[in-house]
Amino acid sequence: MPPIENDKIRSKIKDLIDSNAVLVFSKSYCPFCVKVKDLFKELNVKCNAIELDLIEDGSNYQDLLHEMTGQKTVPNVFINKKHIGGCDNTMKAHKDGILQKLLREGSEVYDYDLIVIGGGSGGLACSKEAAALGKKVMVLDYVVPTPKGTTWGLGGTCVNVGCIPKKLMHQTALLGTAMEDARKFGWEFGEQVTHNWETMKTAVNNYIGSLNWGYRVSLRDKNVNYVNSYAEFATNKRGKETFYTAAKFVLATGERPRYLGIPGDKEYCITSDDLFSLPYCPGKTLVVGASYVALECGGFLASLGLDVTIMVRSILLRGFDQDMANRAGDYMETHGVKFLRKFVPTKIEQIEAGTPGRIKVTAKSTEGDEIVEDEYNTVLIAVGRDACTGTIGLDKAGVKVNEKSGKIPVNDEEQTNVPHIYAIGDILQGKWELTPVAIQAGKLLARRLYNGATLKCDYVNVPTTVFTPLEYGSCGHPEEKAIEIYGQENLEIYHSLFWPLEFTVPGRDNNRCYAKVICNKLDNERVIGFHYLGPNAGEVTQGFGAAMKCGITKDQLDNTIGIHPTCAEIFTTMESPVLLPFLFMLLKPCARLRELAEPVEQYCHRIYFGGGALLPRR
Repeated sequence: MPPIENDKIRSKIKDLIDSNAVLVFSKSYCPFCVKVKDLFKELNVKCNAIELDLIEDGSNYQDLLHEMTGQKTVPNVFINKKHIGGCDNTMKAHKDGILQKLLREGSEVYDYDLIVIGGGSGGLACSKEAAALGKKVMVLDYVVPTPKGTTWGLGGTCVNVGCIPKKLMHQTALLGTAMEDARKFGWEFGEQVTHNWETMKTAVNNYIGSLNWGYRVSLRDKNVNYVNSYAEFATNKRGKETFYTAAKFVLATGERPRYLGIPGDKEYCITSDDLFSLPYCPGKTLVVGASYVALECGGFLASLGLDVTIMVRSILLRGFDQDMANRAGDYMETHGVKFLRKFVPTKIEQIEAGTPGRIKVTAKSTEGDEIVEDEYNTVLIAVGRDACTGTIGLDKAGVKVNEKSGKIPVNDEEQTNVPHIYAIGDILQGKWELTPVAIQAGKLLARRLYNGATLKCDYVNVPTTVFTPLEYGSCGHPEEKAIEIYGQENLEIYHSLFWPLEFTVPGRDNNRCYAKVICNKLDNERVIGFHYLGPNAGEVTQGFGAAMKCGITKDQLDNTIGIHPTCAEIFTTMESPVLLPFLFMLLKPCARLRELAEPVEQYCHRIYFGGGALLPRR
């Protein structure tokens, strides 16, 4: 095995020895290993067994253990970092009373094996996995109220003020569209259809409350000690604070919405932390920002029939494929959402208090001196989120933090510069801010720390969906990133507009949905970017995410039988537009013919020929 890989495994072995009071390198079928594990069970001692026959590189672990201890066989037992030996040595130590003495030594060094700071999805996943592996675990979680006084229970942003309520309110909006379509399919009902904000809000919050309770029960069942307190690293005891110690820490504090830093923002505006439990319908709403939170919230509010304006400083959905982002925005604009582009607020003033009241917003152009003023009932700020790392004493613990973003740099195993402190989730520098990513990273981290596993979280092939009115699903690289990494000349981009069958009878949104795959020509046209704009984007993208994880190529997509009639089948039928460049070269000089070619161009909005783009982006 290469020396570098040996060094990694040797480091992993040392880490396991250092972090486990009782550690047994074992093989699941070995009777001597079973005998030793049964002994610790009889002594009511937590024993972490690493089954070398069940883990990757298990034989290499055994070879390095032989090199480190002189013992080639299993079981190979360590107690409080001291090498005991095999079955005979362990049984003899027990008979002589030495084993019990060794077990008592250092047993009270730390209160916990692991303390997780943050009770969101990542922190809960990590803590429960560690507890299932026999570790003594604590979770510390506390929600600082918003300037409006909003707070919530266990579960973090996703459950309380993110994915869950967002998707449910998005579903509310989809049902409104479905009712409009229903008449075209023969359903007959009264002309006046109204929506009750209070009913929706109560139903959504009741469901969230059930999830909060479920998480508490789950932690209790896993023997994880949950404490609803604000956690901070400290070096000296002070005041009435309670202090806990642990062998290892995992930071999973997440993020909170960023404010604008202008007069009136915290006094009179809300964020997504407030919106989902807002006790009244927000009325005419200004959404400030162009993040996925901004577009999702603005989208479902507009679909509920509200007057919605989205104020955009620069681009939509930064970090996502810009072709797809602009298409999602264009769809919103044609369906009632107003966009005020290249403006930023400079002042927020309350004109009239109420539920909702009236708010005056002054904004300035980013490209000149133009000033605009308008009145709204509600202003929702969605300009990004800040990592919750600035007030938990990381400086005292010596953890390096990006001064500008508050994010924490980690290595490929989520380890900070301080060896016993790890970080997962939204606070990681340069990683996806997504709930499933945090969950996966948390579980895999616990398995690496306490079960000898080696699998790391994949931060590239991450499927995700933005729940805009026309949903956008993606996996892998945006087009801009793919070009930056591989070079435009090494990419083949397949794309197509399409019309979902369910849209045809109502006669709406013909050729507004869009599909695109980005392929690496240097690697057998392996799919490195998947993008879908259309209904049920999450359901469509999930399966393709698994396929990309397996390294799917364009040829394999072509040879996959599509399910007809579905939107997803478009990815099995997309072909490269070989002859179209020549067609447009002939048509371009004639304005009338160019006009006639427009429908064709809809299906191929960007064509590369001789290294250049013949047609401008649409």
